[in-house]
Amino acid sequence: MNLAQYFPVLLFIIVATLIGAALLGAGRLLGRNVPDAEKLSAYECGFETFGDSRMKFDVRYYLVAILFIMFDLEIAFLFPWAMANGTVGMVGFWTVAIFLGVLTVGFIYEWRRGALDWE
Repeated sequence: MNLAQYFPVLLFIIVATLIGAALLGAGRLLGRNVPDAEKLSAYECGFETFGDSRMKFDVRYYLVAILFIMFDLEIAFLFPWAMANGTVGMVGFWTVAIFLGVLTVGFIYEWRRGALDWE
């Protein structure tokens, strides 16, 4: 394999780095820098902090977040299959059917275990 084949990739990385640095530099040079008490405060969420920063969260919060990521990734895996649906044939169809079946069984399991109840 010839290293000259990788030159376009190297050129793309160099150009992207230069454009990014130029845009950051232009923002620093042309942008207004007028800090006030609100901008320099530790929190900009609209209200003062309350409680300890190490307070405990309910485990269900993390469980719902993990379930969201899991089913979000399911959709991400379905997009390439949907684009290539005409060319993958019956093998591709049954592969995705098994994939969706396993995810459906997992979803029903989580539902029955009460992981989706927020009470």
